[in-house]
Amino acid sequence: MAPQGYQQFCPVAMACEMLEPRWTMLILCEMWSGSTRFSEIQRGVPGMSPSLLSRRLKEMEVKGLVTRTTDSDGHIDYRTTPTADELEPLVHALGAWAHRHIDPDLQLECLDDHLLMWNIRRKIVVSELPRRKVVVQFILKIDGKPDCNYWLIVRTDGATDLCMVNPKFDVDLYVSADLRAITSVWMGHSSFAQEFAREQIVLIGDKALARSLPRWLQRSSFAASRPGATASPPSVRLAGE
Repeated sequence: MAPQGYQQFCPVAMACEMLEPRWTMLILCEMWSGSTRFSEIQRGVPGMSPSLLSRRLKEMEVKGLVTRTTDSDGHIDYRTTPTADELEPLVHALGAWAHRHIDPDLQLECLDDHLLMWNIRRKIVVSELPRRKVVVQFILKIDGKPDCNYWLIVRTDGATDLCMVNPKFDVDLYVSADLRAITSVWMGHSSFAQEFAREQIVLIGDKALARSLPRWLQRSSFAASRPGATASPPSVRLAGE
């Protein structure tokens, strides 16, 4: 029998499993985060098939939650309506509630490297980075599986790209991390300092970039909602120091 539920660590996903409707709030969350194209929305809800996403977007359009427009090049954009936007603080509060009350071990059962990196990509604080192109390679380690590699590229105009295929650029910083550990930091269950001390996250490369990582890699908006959430230090130690 196929596993039930969304199989994601996201607190909103877990709240949706209890309260329903399935997927609708997660689609809205992805759109509130800036995704307007079908492919972008799909990357934010990786457990959803393209056919189901297409059907659900049509249903949401009928319900007045989403509008669909086509530009001069034939590209379709989806945007939330004012009616849907009224739900945003309520859905965020629901996720914060789930994050406070659902056990961290349960939240970290359903790890998803692609979803994690897709979310990290849009939380980069560009103002804390050098004013040049910056390339960070994430090497994510999952027990019993080959390492997963992602390249985060912050361009000179401030745009941030995420690549799953080596872009062949010089890498400024390598972040080698256990997937559970870096997800735990992202969600606020542990801190960079704790995972560096356990050697579950190791940094190699540009020293200034490594030491400022807790400032330019902003954590999930839910991280501060859990009582006793750990804060990240202003600087860190590189491997070998």
